[in-house]
This record gives sequence, structure tokens and C-alpha cells, in this order.
Amino acid sequence: MTSAYAESDRPDSDRPDSDRPAPRRPYGARGLGDRIFRYQLTASGVVVLAIMAAVGLFLLLRAGQALGARGFSFLTTAAWQPDVHNFGIAAVLTGTLLIAVVAVTISVPLAVGTALFISDVAPRRLRRTLMTMVDLMAAVPSVVYGLWGLFFLQQHVIGLSRWLSDWFGWIPLFAVDGTQPGDPLASESVYTASTFVAGIVVALMVAPIQCSVMREVFAQAPAGEREGAYALGATRWGMIRAVVLPYGKGGIIGGTMLGLGRALGETIAVYLIISPVFTIQPHILQTGSNSVSSLIALHYGDSSEFGMSALMAAGLALFLLTLAVNFTASTVVARSRSGAQSEA
Repeated sequence: MTSAYAESDRPDSDRPDSDRPAPRRPYGARGLGDRIFRYQLTASGVVVLAIMAAVGLFLLLRAGQALGARGFSFLTTAAWQPDVHNFGIAAVLTGTLLIAVVAVTISVPLAVGTALFISDVAPRRLRRTLMTMVDLMAAVPSVVYGLWGLFFLQQHVIGLSRWLSDWFGWIPLFAVDGTQPGDPLASESVYTASTFVAGIVVALMVAPIQCSVMREVFAQAPAGEREGAYALGATRWGMIRAVVLPYGKGGIIGGTMLGLGRALGETIAVYLIISPVFTIQPHILQTGSNSVSSLIALHYGDSSEFGMSALMAAGLALFLLTLAVNFTASTVVARSRSGAQSEA
């Protein structure tokens, strides 16, 4: 039995992949303005990458002397005595990570709740005002947050630190050396200048950035899916849980990691609040902490040539850590459903 139609007349879905015609690429003549704009964008991207590579290369070259003297022990030594070649970032890196983790733990629920309120709950007239206030909070200088945390927040958070230590001191993270649970005579000074206080201040600094990212993603949740959830009898919280939060999962993760990158590199606010110690101190409620950025700010002015090389090595470690966090955040945001449109 012969075929009812010629091979060339077969639809593309019935043809082998090797016989299908290549898809045609849309082509439009680019004007001079389009070409200039394209070249500007390409040049901007290349310049940004070149600057980032130049910063990394500069830090690596300046840190070469210290890294050559200490080698791998630079990552495992807690002391900071570069003049006698006894230095490392084990203590300051631990403090940096603890402050950042405390900050993100506090800021993420605050940012998610604020973003959901602005995008799905607040009246339209109030929405614009709240968005402006959140953006203004992100523009407040870090030194202002640091001074506020040092002279106002710290004295008001001692009671919370004491309560956490009394009830959760059996967890090593919340233990405070030299105190007993429920001891009314315990000195308040053991709870000041701690990782916890610095983490709260940094959390208030990074929350507006996280909120802005999450708010933009939540606002792009498809209207058809929202209306469909309401049509099926969902409450507002049910719609948020079934539509907005799954849609904005990538934005939540990306915003969280962008805030984490900012928290890792915060300098002035942390420098003003903490009491620097060069031992690995895992108790977040106890006085004494440190961070890489505050270490550089503290010793930059009085370091010898070798000490400066050691500071550059610490800066290189922080640069690589922050770069990895921000790159991961950008990848997560790019793979989220942000920008999808509803078919309803």
C-alpha cells in the first residue's frame, strides 16, 4: 500500500529529527542606536567583571607574603599576631559567620512578612508609602545603625539575652560563661558587646534589601492563579500559601542570600558594637566577638608591612566568601519563576 502523501508533505511531528528543518531565527535590521546600546551593555558587563577580577588580583598579590609564610594554617589559627608570624582567621571568620547567621535568622521572617503585607494585604494607598519607607531604610548609613545599636538597643536587649541564657543555656550556642540560670546578681556586662546584639543590628540593615527582592517577586505572582485560588474557596492566607509563596520561593532564597552577603561584609556597625576577641567564641549571648571586616578596620592604621599583608589575606578570604554567596544568590533568583505570566 502506497503512502497517502509524499515524504516531503509529512508534518514536522512525524519526521525524524535529522529531517526537520532548522528553526528560523527572527531577524530585524538593527539601527545605529540599537547597536550603540548593545555595545554599551556589553562594555558595562566587561568592565564590571574586569573590576572584580582586578580587586581579587590586587588582594591576592598583596596577601602573597602572609599566605606564603602561614600557608594552610592561616585558616586554622585563631590568634592575630602577625609581627611574630602567629596569625589566622579562624576566630574572626567564626565570628563573621555567627553574626551573619543571627542576622539572617532575624531578618528573613521580618522581610517575608513585610513583603507579603505590602504585596497582598496592604491597601493600595498605603502600599506606595510602605515601599518608600522600606527603600529609605536601605539607604540609611551603617554608622547610624551602629550608633543606635550601641547607645540604645544594647541596653534594652540585655533582658532578652538574660532570659535566653536562663532558659536555653543548656544549648551551647546560648550558654554564657560565669553565670548561673536565674542568678539575679549576674553582671549585665557579660551580655553586652555580643554577637547577638551585633546580629540584631545587622538584621535591621539587611531586612530592607531582602524585603525589596521578595516584594518584587511576590508582586509578579500570576493574577490568574490568584483568582483561581479564590474561586476555589481559598482564604487570603490559603491563596498566599498555595500561590504566592511557591511562586516566590526563588525570590525568598535569593533575597536571603543577598542579605547574607551584605551581613558578611558589614564593617562599621559591627565594629562599633562588638568587643574584639581573638579566640573562637561560639556563645552568641556572651560579650566578645569579632569579624573579618572589623579586624581590618581595627588594625589597618597601625599595621607593619607584613601586618598589612596579613590584613589583605583576611580581606581576600572575605572577598571570596562574599563572592560565592552573591553568585549563588544570583543563580537562584535567575532560576526562579519570576516574570512568568498567567495564561488565564
